[in-house]
Amino acid sequence: MKLDLEFTRAQFPAFAEPSLNGQAFFENAGGSYTCRHVYDRLTRFYRERKVQPYSAYPASTLGGQEMDEARAGLAAMMGVETDELSFGPSTTQNTYVLSQAFAQMMSPGDVVIVTNQDHEANSGPWRRLAERGMIVREWQMNEEGHLDPADLAELLDDKVKLVCFPHCSNVIGEVNDVAAITQVVHDAGAVCCVDGVSYAPHGIANVSELGADIYLFSAYKTYGPHQGIMAIRRDLGMRLPNQGHHFNADSLYKRFTPAGPDHAQVAASAGMVDYANALYDHHFNEAADLPSRAAAVHNLMRGQETELMQPLLDFLAAKNSVRLLGPTNAASRAPTLALDLGRAAQPFEAKLAKHGIMSGGGDFYAGRALMANGVDPELGALRVSFVHYTSPAEIQQLIDALDQEL
Repeated sequence: MKLDLEFTRAQFPAFAEPSLNGQAFFENAGGSYTCRHVYDRLTRFYRERKVQPYSAYPASTLGGQEMDEARAGLAAMMGVETDELSFGPSTTQNTYVLSQAFAQMMSPGDVVIVTNQDHEANSGPWRRLAERGMIVREWQMNEEGHLDPADLAELLDDKVKLVCFPHCSNVIGEVNDVAAITQVVHDAGAVCCVDGVSYAPHGIANVSELGADIYLFSAYKTYGPHQGIMAIRRDLGMRLPNQGHHFNADSLYKRFTPAGPDHAQVAASAGMVDYANALYDHHFNEAADLPSRAAAVHNLMRGQETELMQPLLDFLAAKNSVRLLGPTNAASRAPTLALDLGRAAQPFEAKLAKHGIMSGGGDFYAGRALMANGVDPELGALRVSFVHYTSPAEIQQLIDALDQEL
């Protein structure tokens, strides 16, 4: 089954926006376009239900029901129980709250493992535990930017309580084998926190199948509003010290949300489920539960991206003036391509913008990963990133622009 690109793009108002006409969007790793289902729900909430939710009067009741619908739908897509999914202002904020909980549960001398492939959001909060007496070990990439599970095994011992790693790096692009890594971690008696921010735009993951104890991603990168989404397994979540109000201590989805939820944005997140359902219903003529629908849509997205990515990878491989970080095989990576230009990358944005290419240049909060791959974070990398709604014509537009400017 191939993705119907015309139908898919029709679900995104940005593609009908005159001011964006002719502009090819290649900064999706920084935040995706928003699907119309989220727009519609957000607008309706602000217009009809912008009151305190969960009271008995109709507007309040309906507002609460939409918030619950978002949590239940996304949890089902991810293969977790409804109360194992929670919302927060951002993934970075969610991770900082989690790190405080682990700091209270761990003891000086306990070990947390992080990687140098990570975005700072899933590395910085954990590294700060060293200030409180914990030991931080770094699982380092090899010279190709790959995280080798054999190297992780050498770092594991009975002192290790937590291992934090990305599903996919926001500059290296390689898709890590989360299921295999979590098995290694669990065999050593530790738990794992997986940063899914850079992978989730390419298909919502089934957390149960991956075996992750904690899985985090950002809704604004998965066609939704600016919310952080976190799945945490109940046994772990109830063991960790409560970080919310004392009267919310018995509610798993409230324990790691110290501030009150953004009612409208949480409710609008149900539009992400609507979008997945719309794609499924358009492409498949058979009934299925939400986890199965999510898996089918994931495969549609990845199939489209892989087909579009390989010609771009082949083009870059033939260019001596640029070095691609990470795998050159589309099947093993996400379409987030960081390019080492050997000079400052940010000014190159303006050159590509003249060709209608929206891209990014910088360190993308991944300075450790860049340094490990021989890139000066001060110079940064040029990053071109796309998702399933990108068209073949836009890929060609990017190739033509790079060909002229590199």
